[in-house]
Amino acid sequence: MNGTSEPLLSIVVPVYNEEEFVEAALRRVLAQDWHMEIIVVDDGSRDRTPEILERIAAEFPSIRLYAHETNRGKGAAVRTGFAVAAGDIVVIQDADLEYDPREYGTLLEPIMDGRADVVYGSRFLGGPHRVLNFHHYVANWTLTMLSNLLTNLNLTDMETCYKAFRREVLDQLHLTRDDFGFEPEFTAQVAAAKLRVYEVPISYSGRDYDQGKKITPKDGLKALWVILSHRGRR
Repeated sequence: MNGTSEPLLSIVVPVYNEEEFVEAALRRVLAQDWHMEIIVVDDGSRDRTPEILERIAAEFPSIRLYAHETNRGKGAAVRTGFAVAAGDIVVIQDADLEYDPREYGTLLEPIMDGRADVVYGSRFLGGPHRVLNFHHYVANWTLTMLSNLLTNLNLTDMETCYKAFRREVLDQLHLTRDDFGFEPEFTAQVAAAKLRVYEVPISYSGRDYDQGKKITPKDGLKALWVILSHRGRR
């Protein structure tokens, strides 16, 4: 990336059983005025998601579509996307309408002006958000605080989907988690590499479990195990 031309963004979109939301989510991304490649990884969906993705990918050449034969987990899906990303900056985008692509400018500013290598979009720094389950918030806060104790970072939202980083960051990481343990693993390795990390406020339109939210208490326990295992390695 240089200071005179617009960077290419690699928008990595992991998808699993999102037939209700995925087309609207991708069209929101496509509506943004950035130089983008959109890397969509279907993680073994068993609903109409593959059919919808094939149709929209045929309509928009900026979408590059990849598929896992079986459901392997969010971590596996984003790693598939990372492996083929050609952009100057990588952005992770969920396909469920909880995060707003109109906020890419806020997310990318610290990278584009040279202050940051990695930026987290925090749902807890004052941006507007839908009021949802208190226990989910407490679990998120607990995992973030435990992660901070390990990494000596001062994040407010380690589990956020919105993470943006310079493409070169991936050369310093060795990510292995297939599941939602990707989030604390990514954070621990970013901290170990002593990369420059920023947080910015974002809005959040969270879903509840009746609407198909996929993160469960079991995923929280897995994330806790990842945090503790990285503590042991340290």
